Amino acid sequence: MAEAAQPTAQELNSGVKEVDERHRIDEVALARWLEANVEGYRGPLTVQQFKGGQSNPTYQLITPTKKYVLRRKPPGKLLPSAHAVDREFKVISALGTTGFPVAKAYALCEDESVIGTMFYVMDMVEGRILWDGTLPDYEPARRRAIYQAQVETLAALHNTDYAAIGLSDYGRPGNYFARQIDRWSKQYRASETAKIEEVDKLMEYLPATTPSDDQTSIVHGDYRLDNMILHPTEDRVVAVLDWELGTLGNPLADFTYMLIQWVMPAGEQRGGLSAIEDLHAYGIPTMEEYVAEYCRLTGRDGIPHLDWYLSYNLFRLAGICQGIVGRVRDGTAASSHASAMEARVPLLGKAAWAFAQKAGAK
Repeated sequence: MAEAAQPTAQELNSGVKEVDERHRIDEVALARWLEANVEGYRGPLTVQQFKGGQSNPTYQLITPTKKYVLRRKPPGKLLPSAHAVDREFKVISALGTTGFPVAKAYALCEDESVIGTMFYVMDMVEGRILWDGTLPDYEPARRRAIYQAQVETLAALHNTDYAAIGLSDYGRPGNYFARQIDRWSKQYRASETAKIEEVDKLMEYLPATTPSDDQTSIVHGDYRLDNMILHPTEDRVVAVLDWELGTLGNPLADFTYMLIQWVMPAGEQRGGLSAIEDLHAYGIPTMEEYVAEYCRLTGRDGIPHLDWYLSYNLFRLAGICQGIVGRVRDGTAASSHASAMEARVPLLGKAAWAFAQKAGAK
């Protein structure tokens, strides 16, 4: 008997489902709050949950005339500073005034008595979310156009004058990498389930070799293809999603995080580009081409210390994945396939240490 095909990342993460039992909410109380706080809201209300996302439970709110999206803190024991949906609301509200592609933000509810945790409501933006970075369903010219739209949108974010739109207090300028390494090291330790030698070595090497910050901008913190919505038919970004890790910081952290798709360990993640032999023929820029294009769009001459940045980002991703493993352990993970993250952590740790060695680690 033939073995059933494994679901694709697109199938696993696309669309909605019935609300998970752990994340059920008082729909009557929610509808009452929406009527009082969301301009133009008219019921009756139907609530479903989006399949994708490992962190903050995200719901589709359906009414007879309009759809909305609700993002909430998960219930239960949480790591300090994580799941800050109020910060997400703050940044998309500000960016929405500039024409940057974000969903329209309607209202933030800090009263936990409504549905059990803090949440906010935004517009439901229609379009395509692509979960496989190899873009198997597209021709080469469209692949290139999608990757161009991705880097142009990130450059536009980094070129935004954050002070002019009221985001001077969105983060602390300076020492971004040092603070991030400290944060993810602490969160890794709080969620740790197994000893990984390479991760321990990275926690010593990275803080001791941090490049000095050269600029401060708004950073998204998790900028990748499946955190944006493309227009239904055109290859342009109509909304950037999931601002949970956003802050003020070094834009190179954001950009080089996006680059790990080119160097992800083989088999570690669907959608990695390392297995494609001829990226140019395939329609996706090489990493060198992408670096050059980002530099052109942001007025840079180049990116020194690239191996260090790649090491840092793989370490950080290991920390994010380990945090999800910890939430599975604690019963607060928002995704049914979050337990698969455990296998990713040692692979990411080894890959991060390999780039650290390229950057000079002994």
